[in-house]
Amino acid sequence: MLTEFEQLPEGLLDCHARDLHRVLPGPSLIHLPGRHPEPLFVAVLQHGNEDTGWEAMRSLLKDHQGEALPRALSLFVSNVAAARHGARHLDDQPDYNRVWRGNDSAEHAMMQQVLAIMRERKVFASIDIHNNTGLNPHYACINKLDHRFLHLAILFSRTVVYFIKPDTVQSLAFSELCPAVTVECGKPGQAHGEEHARQFVEAVMHLTAFPEHAVPTHDYDLFHTVASVKVPQAVSFDFETGETDILFPLDLDQLNFRELPAGTVLANRPNGQGRLEAWSEAGDEVGTRYFSYDEGELRTRIPLMPSMLTLDKEVIRQDCLCYIMERMPPFEGESSA
Repeated sequence: MLTEFEQLPEGLLDCHARDLHRVLPGPSLIHLPGRHPEPLFVAVLQHGNEDTGWEAMRSLLKDHQGEALPRALSLFVSNVAAARHGARHLDDQPDYNRVWRGNDSAEHAMMQQVLAIMRERKVFASIDIHNNTGLNPHYACINKLDHRFLHLAILFSRTVVYFIKPDTVQSLAFSELCPAVTVECGKPGQAHGEEHARQFVEAVMHLTAFPEHAVPTHDYDLFHTVASVKVPQAVSFDFETGETDILFPLDLDQLNFRELPAGTVLANRPNGQGRLEAWSEAGDEVGTRYFSYDEGELRTRIPLMPSMLTLDKEVIRQDCLCYIMERMPPFEGESSA
C-alpha cells in the first residue's frame, strides 16, 4: 500500500488535498535531501479532512524549489483516499492515526513499514500535523516527559498536552525513535493555521540538535490528558433542539481549555436517561468520577478542563466528544536519551 519517492512527483505541489489522488497512488512517503542528512519526518492527512498540514508543506516546498532544504525531509502523505472525499477516513478504512500499534490490519502493517524505513534513515524528529473541529487554541501534544520533546513542542506553542492514551497514534510510535510531537492547528481552511504549521516545520528543519537541559518553567503550560469522553452508541444526542437523550448547547466547544468548576452545566437530559462515558488511561470507565446527573442536567462533578470538544456529530461517533485534562507541574526529571 505504501509508495516511496526520492523526489517530488511532477505536479504534486499544484494539488489541493482533494486532488492528490490524481498524482499519488495512495499513502506515500516522499524523501527529499537536505544539508543535514538525518531527516525530519512530517505526517499530513492522517485524517483526510484535516488539510492544514498538507497546505503548509505545499507552501514550504514551493518556496524551497531549486534550493537545498536545511535538513532532509521525509513527508508522509497519509490517507489520500479519504482526502479525496474530505472525510476523516472512509467507511471501509480504520482511522489512520489509530493503527500504529496493536492492530492486525493492512494499514497497521503499512505504518510498521514507515517506522522501519525511518529507523533505518535515523530520523531526527517527527511532526504530525492535525486540525480539530471545535474551538481550540493551537497546541502541541507529546507522549514522553522528556526535555527534548518539550523543546520541540514549545517551538509550536507554550500550551503542551501530555498523553499516553490512545496509545495507537503516530507520535507515540515515533517517540521510541526520536523527539515526536503532534500539533493541533485549529480548524481546517484557516490561513493562520497553515502559516503557523509552516513556520514550525521551518524552525525544526533549521535545528542542528535538541538541548538536553530543561525548558524554563515559565515558557510553557503543561497539561495531562487523563480521560476520553464518549457518548455511548445507545445514547442519542443533539445540539440546541431535538427529541434526544442528551441535548448539548451550540456553544459547547467554547469550554475548551477552560478550567471548569464543579457543578458546571454541560447539557440537558430531556428524558432523564442520557449519560456519558469517560475512559481513563488504564482503560477503566470512570464517568461517575467526572459527571453528575441532577434534575435533568448533566454537570461536572469535580473541577476539570476539557479539550477538543466538538459540535461535529460524525467525529463524536467515530472518535469522542472530548478529552479531560489536568494541569501538571513543570517537568523536572531527566531526559530519556
